[in-house]
Amino acid sequence: MATFGNLSDRLAETFKNLRTKGKLSAADVDGTVREIRRALLEADVALEVVKEFTGKVRERALGDEVNKALNPAQQVVQIVNEELVQILGGEQRRLEFAKKPPTIIMLAGLQGAGKTTLAGKLAKWLAKDGHTPILVAADLQRPNAVTQLEVVGAQAGVPVYAPEPGNGVGDPVRVARDGVKFAQQKLHDVVIVDTAGRLGVDADMMKQAADIRAAIDPDEVLFVIDAMIGQDAVSTARAFQAGVDFTGVVLTKLDGDARGGAALSIASLTGRPIMFASTGESLDDFEPFHPDRMASRILDLGDILTLIEQAQGAFDEDEARKMAEKFSTDTFTLDDFLGQMQQLRNMGSIKKMMGMLPGAGAMKAQLENFDEREIVRTEAIIQSMTKAERATPKLLNGSRRLRIARGAGSTVTEVNQLVQRFEQAAKMMKTVARGGTPNIPGMGPIPGGSFGGGRGKQQPKKKGSKSGNPARRAAENAALAAGEKPAAESGVPGGSGFGLGGGAQKPGGPSEEEMAALQKMLGR
Repeated sequence: MATFGNLSDRLAETFKNLRTKGKLSAADVDGTVREIRRALLEADVALEVVKEFTGKVRERALGDEVNKALNPAQQVVQIVNEELVQILGGEQRRLEFAKKPPTIIMLAGLQGAGKTTLAGKLAKWLAKDGHTPILVAADLQRPNAVTQLEVVGAQAGVPVYAPEPGNGVGDPVRVARDGVKFAQQKLHDVVIVDTAGRLGVDADMMKQAADIRAAIDPDEVLFVIDAMIGQDAVSTARAFQAGVDFTGVVLTKLDGDARGGAALSIASLTGRPIMFASTGESLDDFEPFHPDRMASRILDLGDILTLIEQAQGAFDEDEARKMAEKFSTDTFTLDDFLGQMQQLRNMGSIKKMMGMLPGAGAMKAQLENFDEREIVRTEAIIQSMTKAERATPKLLNGSRRLRIARGAGSTVTEVNQLVQRFEQAAKMMKTVARGGTPNIPGMGPIPGGSFGGGRGKQQPKKKGSKSGNPARRAAENAALAAGEKPAAESGVPGGSGFGLGGGAQKPGGPSEEEMAALQKMLGR
């Protein structure tokens, strides 16, 4: 997540220096805590939060849990992770729904924080979970705010209650009250009320927000704040807490190049949990806020749980089962390949997903250079093929590939590369489906060189067997590939299974070359 990029880099560098030490002295701990303090201050975290955080880390790092640890550096990272979780709120706080519908959610915050877009994101997220939300346009001050909410509602597939045109016309308190009544009549179980913001905290704004709250008695008041405003986030949050009060916080623009201090300060200083995070411009770039997962992201430890949840939301179980059968029965086609890529794209930004992997910080340059449009180009190439060509890629001769390239606006080289990637993917998936370990292209052989002793150099190819017996020919070729005499020449009986027995077997089992030779000879 870009917001915490600089902070993550600074902390990673600090911990890297720690890992060279077998035992930590008080000076080592003080130096580490000093670097952590600088990193947090540069990230715009509030000073009082920094003091409390580094004080706890130092106290625990000098304690017995680190002194007695087998790996002190890892123990310090664990301590920092646990304390980060605490200042981010400790545990995830979910929305509390009313016992008697509708549940009323009021959005408040400064103008420009992204409240209106956030309303659509929240509504779409709730609708996916089986709720029937409705948006209420009670921001009647900002130019075109009502129109924007109607557009966002249409994109989210959610109805909007907007009796007034806005642009300074209408009573927002009455609209909010009537909107709740309308939702009750139409049996909507969640009402999301979008209220007006100002460019800064002022008395009129606070009074209007307080009046709306008194009129509709919301179950949740969510304070929407731009994560990019740094230290101002704390003073703004405290002003809203005093004037209107709120039950939870939503951080927007977490995908921006911000310092992230708002996220690390608000929960700790206001005592109100961060409940949601908005991470992009799309209505799907929205997720519940998990303090433990966010701490892991900041420390570049990955966020596998969120990645799994996104995958579960995008992939269909029945479809996955069908794909597994196709892999194991050699019926995987380019149409299936296209479907898999489209499901992957439905999960959202691939760059963001890769950023959730542990150690993603070390791949920052590669992630930045990753082109999300590559999938679109791949789709265009496959969609330029006929049904027969997608089902049987062997039909793709030179003239067909030229036609496909022209149809997709690409080159023959790109078509060739796609077919090659498809064949590699099909081969890998087939191996996995049969319980094997795939040899991933571009990564070379498994470390150690082979399964059988790790030879440094590949053996020269031997002349193949000419035996008429398929089983013996396979056995003799496997022996030749291993640089040994065939069973017939060495006097070892030729009846050993797959040519691996008979006393000449190497410790550790067959090499990759041997297995490749066997699979080729057996037609697998």
